Order: sequence, then C-alpha cells, then structure tokens
Amino acid sequence: MLASLIHLTVGLALVLLLRRPARRLFGAGPAFTLWLWPALLATLPWLPAVPVRWHWLPSVAVTPAGFAVAASNVPATAAGVPWMTLWLIGSIVALLRIALVYARLRRDSRPAPAELLARCQHEYPTLDTRRLRLHPQGPAVLWSWRSLILLPADFTRRFGAEQRALVLAHEQAHLARRDPLWSVLAEVASALLWFHPLAWLALPRFRLDQELACDERILRHRAHVAGSYARTLLASTGMDASPVLIPWLAEPQLKERLMMIRRDRTSTTRRLAGYLGMGLFIGGVCLAAQASPRTTEPGAKATQDLQANARMAPRYPKASIDNKEQGTVVLTVRVNPSGTVKAVDYDATTSTTSSANLIAAASSAAMQWHFNPAMKNGQPIESYARVPVTFSLNELPDPQKQPSEDTKKH
Repeated sequence: MLASLIHLTVGLALVLLLRRPARRLFGAGPAFTLWLWPALLATLPWLPAVPVRWHWLPSVAVTPAGFAVAASNVPATAAGVPWMTLWLIGSIVALLRIALVYARLRRDSRPAPAELLARCQHEYPTLDTRRLRLHPQGPAVLWSWRSLILLPADFTRRFGAEQRALVLAHEQAHLARRDPLWSVLAEVASALLWFHPLAWLALPRFRLDQELACDERILRHRAHVAGSYARTLLASTGMDASPVLIPWLAEPQLKERLMMIRRDRTSTTRRLAGYLGMGLFIGGVCLAAQASPRTTEPGAKATQDLQANARMAPRYPKASIDNKEQGTVVLTVRVNPSGTVKAVDYDATTSTTSSANLIAAASSAAMQWHFNPAMKNGQPIESYARVPVTFSLNELPDPQKQPSEDTKKH
C-alpha cells in the first residue's frame, strides 16, 4: 500500500507540473489524458513482475504461545490500527458527503416540460431529449446510468437560440467523452485520499482541464463560432462546482476557458502526437517496472538474520486461534542490498491457507525482518527469497519446560 501511495504521489506531482506545457504543445484533449497517470502509476506495484528465481529459506514456526507473549509485551498501537481506523472514518465521511449531495441533486431534478423538449429537439436535432431534466443548478451534466443534462427553468429566456445550441453542444460533448463518469471517479478517489494535500490541489484542476478539453472539442468542429462561444460564457452566471456535477460554468474556470478560446487551435497532427506520447510514456513505465528484476542477480541468495528476526516473530492472531485457523503462509520477499525488506507478497500457489488474518500477521512481521544480503563480486545486491511461515495450534515442545531427571525420581 505504501508503494502505491508513493507512486500515486509521484503521478499527481507530474500531472500538476506538466498539464500546462502539455496543453500548449498538444492541446487540451491530450493534456487531459495526463490525469490517467496517477491511477496507472499506483497500480505498478501490483503488476506481476518478470519471473525470477526465488530461493527457499527455512520455515518460521508460529504457535499460540507466541500470541500470549506478544499480547503482554507489545502495545496495542504497534500494529498501526488507529491510523487505518482514522483513514477509514475519514473516507466514509467523505463518501457519504458525495452520496448525500448526489441524492439531493437527483431529488431536485424534475422532468422537462414538453414545450422545452420540443424547442431543444428543433434547435439541436441530434439531442437525446430523454436525458433532459429541469434543475436550478443547470446547465450541467449529472452522472447516472443514463447521464442527465440539467437545464434551468429559464433556459429559453436566459440564452438566445444560438447560445442554447452551443450550451447543448457542450453538454453533449461531455456525454460523448464520458466525462460524468470520470468526474465521479475523481470525486471518489479524492474522498479516499482525503488526507493527501495533492489530491485536494488536483481536483479543481482536473475539473478545469476537463472543461478545456470539452471546449476544444466543440471549437475544433465549429471554429467559426468561437466569438459567440466566448460571449455565451461571459453572459452566463457562474456557479461553484458541486460534487458529481459538471456545471456549464464554474466561476474560477472563466479566465482559463476564455484564454483557450482566443488561442489558435492545435493542429490534428500535434494532437495525435500528444495522445501517442502519453500512451508511450505509460507503456514505457509499465515495461520498465516489469523488467526491473532482470537488473539483479537471479542466482543470488539472501539468508535470514535469525537473531534480529527472532525479536520480530509473527504473532498468532487471536481471531485465528478462536476460529481454529492454521496452515503455512508462503511469503515472497524482495530484499534490498542493505538487508532490509523491499516488498512482501503472498504466494497463493504454494501456501496451504488463505486466511486473511494469518496472511496479514506473517506479512506485517516480514516487513520488519532483516536479511544478510546476497553478494555479487563482493558487493551486496537485491535478491529474492521464499519464506514459509507455519501457524500451528499444536504447541511445540519447550526444552526448558521438560521435567528434569531429579523431578522424575520424586
């Protein structure tokens, strides 16, 4: 999880740094695809790596006695549970807020009157009028299984015929680009990353880049209406962006959108080059992550630092004892040249248990282990090991507790 968070942070930082230069070079459409980078980079630690040779190390035995000792000596906060609980509470609150706002938006939307439907159909023949609803926060697009176009009750009075056609074309472009779905996914991601400052910084910029890409799409096919499009924006009453809602105009976006309209449109060649460049970058990063294990010595073998690891032995979870869970958890451990653990994964193919409690107990202990690193040409290198951790409810004999010969005689 920590590796994914680090990759996500790097991705967000890259997008925030490159979004403006990419927009100037390739256009708003290719620049908007940069927002895929954080999500894709976050998945890299979970992608299967190129197969390498994993060396088996001696098994680690865990019994309920280990749990009893740990329970009396280790503080309850050592496992980091409060931090996970805090993250979970914050995420639930943020997601509930989005759900409540969405429910309120759906509740306040009403069917559009037949007169408005007929006029919109006449002025914009390709419009799917089944999507039209009346809502005070319109014009806007709201995500749904069939995403909705929200229009204000005074839509025909507020906008002239040409302006209405441009507004409807803009909302249709949002639907064609699947923007309502991307907007909801961005909102959910921000809710889960409520603790991350870059997530709060990124969300309004994501919304702006989404609008700029939509504007560019409209003007690419209607370059002759750029002046009317700008006047329509200026004549509109801006509103603050709400969760799960894509408004026609949010006030902070006005300046950037007007500047984009004034600039010359990016050529098709440069736009295609931008899309290709974004795809090649992500593909290259994924391939590099996949191939990274080849840079190490496949035959290198690390060994456990038994004296140090004895103090970090896995603890038998109480829930597993109560549920009579036992078996062997096989861990695949990547060892840094320093001997610290780089990554720990669960090998389902060779393990004899799938208990989440046992897997978590073994993995959390293994992340604190230390190894004697493998050597190549006298230098420590990254290496790979399989470590079986056997959880058994049968107590192992303790030599110190065996009766002495004198005791037996009495």
